[in-house]
Amino acid sequence: MNALVGTPVKRKEDFRFITGQGRYTDDLVKPGQTWATFVRSPYAHAKIKSVDTAPALALPGVVAVLTGAELAADGVKGLICGWMIHSKDGSPMKAGNHPALAVDRVRHVGDQLAVVIGETQAAANAGAEAVAVDYDVLPAVLAPEDAQKPGAPQLHDDAPGNQIYDWQLGDKAKTDAAFAAAAHVVELDLVNNRLVPNAMEPRAAIGEYDLGSGVYTLTTTSQNPHVARLVLSAFVGVAPENKLRVIAPDVGGGFGSKIFIYPEETVCAWAAKKVGRPVKWTADRSEAFLTDAHGRDHVSRCALALDANGKILALRVHTIANIGAYMSTFSSSVPTYLYATLLSGQYDIAAIHAEVEAVFTNTAPVDAYRGAGRPEATYVVERLVEEAARQLKLDPAELRRRNFITSFPHQTPVIMTYDIGDYGASLAEAMKRADVAGFPARKAAAAKAGKLRGLGYATYIEACGIAPSQAVGSLGAGVGLWESAEVRVNPTGSVEVLTGSHSHGQGHETTFAQYVADKLGIPIDTIEIVHGDTDKVQFGMGTYGSRSAAVGLSAISQACDKVIAKGKRFAAAIMELPEDEVTFEDGRFAGIHTNKTMVFAEVALAAYVPHKYDPSKIEPGLKETAFYDPKNFTFPAGCHICEVEIDRETGTTRVVNFVAVDDFGTVINPMIVEGQVHGGVAQGIGQALLEHGIYDRETGQLLTGSYNDYAMPRADDVVDFDVGMTITPCPSNPIGVKGCGEAGAIAAPAAVMNAITDALGVKTFDMPATPEKVWRALRTSP
Repeated sequence: MNALVGTPVKRKEDFRFITGQGRYTDDLVKPGQTWATFVRSPYAHAKIKSVDTAPALALPGVVAVLTGAELAADGVKGLICGWMIHSKDGSPMKAGNHPALAVDRVRHVGDQLAVVIGETQAAANAGAEAVAVDYDVLPAVLAPEDAQKPGAPQLHDDAPGNQIYDWQLGDKAKTDAAFAAAAHVVELDLVNNRLVPNAMEPRAAIGEYDLGSGVYTLTTTSQNPHVARLVLSAFVGVAPENKLRVIAPDVGGGFGSKIFIYPEETVCAWAAKKVGRPVKWTADRSEAFLTDAHGRDHVSRCALALDANGKILALRVHTIANIGAYMSTFSSSVPTYLYATLLSGQYDIAAIHAEVEAVFTNTAPVDAYRGAGRPEATYVVERLVEEAARQLKLDPAELRRRNFITSFPHQTPVIMTYDIGDYGASLAEAMKRADVAGFPARKAAAAKAGKLRGLGYATYIEACGIAPSQAVGSLGAGVGLWESAEVRVNPTGSVEVLTGSHSHGQGHETTFAQYVADKLGIPIDTIEIVHGDTDKVQFGMGTYGSRSAAVGLSAISQACDKVIAKGKRFAAAIMELPEDEVTFEDGRFAGIHTNKTMVFAEVALAAYVPHKYDPSKIEPGLKETAFYDPKNFTFPAGCHICEVEIDRETGTTRVVNFVAVDDFGTVINPMIVEGQVHGGVAQGIGQALLEHGIYDRETGQLLTGSYNDYAMPRADDVVDFDVGMTITPCPSNPIGVKGCGEAGAIAAPAAVMNAITDALGVKTFDMPATPEKVWRALRTSP
């Protein structure tokens, strides 16, 4: 049987998707179903003086109108942030209250304060329009740099000055001493622009309540259904955990935005019991812009210290992180332990000190978005390194080589221990593919045509797996970050793999099946991957942080090992051999010193027909479970090189070449991995050139609340990417994988902006590099 791992097997799940057979939450219609529409605040900040539901209740087709007061009266508590951060002085973060339906105050445009349940969507919409809310409009604060200024509007009483925490990581004294002794200091002020996730499928939820059993069922667009059930039961109080089933069917993308527990799904589950019927809500795209957790939104002042030979001595950064109006499920961790711990990049830096102030503003909550802290860290490090090379008049590749980590394991000054890597190999391969040697000639040719050309590098590293549990627990995480798997072998030899990971575009039904097919030596078509239903799958932690293969597939691998071990016991008993004389390879159990063999399917059948072995000595059946908690994070790394051309007359920037060379460790399916890189790079280019969530600083309205105003990257905004790989297998998990889902979004913004600033000959330039901003820079720069 030919090995499947490492080959571009076509995705098993694609047939049902491209033929319209996918089953997304909005496709489902439950018997007796009603529809929900939320009443949302048109103001960024206001007191709720009164809510008059009578006009809505008088309309035909309106079933009920429910408010925050009723939700609170039923004992449903506010949403939580699951990662505790402590400030420099040791005090816990000031989390504020996050009600699923606002009661006394709304804190951003789109904040929900009531829900209308209708016989039809139209009836619910009409009812929501009819609800009369009397507001006392308050001043709002929108920009993170304004949140702590004297006189700024206060969002939460328990967070004075709107500060959630003032946190630090690293050795300040050592860092300050290194800067004092440095021959060169490079300083930059950087803005990491706010992004709106825009998954293909908007969020949706259907709540159901069965009066006979007292069981709630929530079907929702979640990346981690078990975590949703845990939070909604243990902390929010919607229902006991054993009386709450959460199903995440086919989910059309997430990029992190569907990790979190949102008000709408909370309300739908609760409302189903209130009205005695299923309650369905699907966001329209305008609601998604206003209420999905946004990403990024950092303002940073950063500096790099170097000696006379270009050796990096120290790095320091002060960041103000905009958390929005409320703390989301994991929002506290993104600008702290997912950000500052990666500020060493690929470089051997002796001293690093990071300070982060997280603040509330009257904007949508901000949480993890593809990369989650790692893109922000890479942007700081790589913009500094590129600027240092220019100031020192060194080739940017040479400066990086001088500072690369070359010995592993390597302990950084910001917690992480890198286990393996070969950064020089990725850089060399990327330079070869990008034809860096030929760039001067291309730049000269562009100049003759009246265009500018620039070349930008980004050598990135990320920490994936978001584990091990003891490590993240010591840093404040409220949950363990292991993963679970169950491998069920049927009597016919077919296999069902139940995983706590969730697939919403990653291709798990293919890659997981590829690995299991090789591991057990069986055809891939006999393997079924099951996920996304808390009644079917054992407790699992879900998918985020590029952890599905590194953690989820490692759990599957361990469960398969247990299946093989038990299979050897069956085979040994049936073939009348000692257990230690039975081997398993390529789907066949064989005696070492005999010609006796049994194929996997024969052993599977025998496991359920205990005629040829003693069931008192070997328990019948072939089903095994594993919980895998890794020893370390994984550390994907690589080098991306971007080449841009700028039109002097219009300011239009065109990406003319983009090379991505990544080290993801063992690659299960190179086609799927390449697709992940393509998607990530496209999103990274979108951030650098096009995307920006902008609020009006006077009214608090989201000015970029539709595709008319928020510029998503399109096909003609990108180029055919040149994707390459180098491989150093990860030693921290049994498969050697590292994770690939976020790399493109992590490296691309820095690579693009380094190319643009190279072309323009400027030091700083804020993302996105829109034509207008570039045009103005061309007319103001020397």
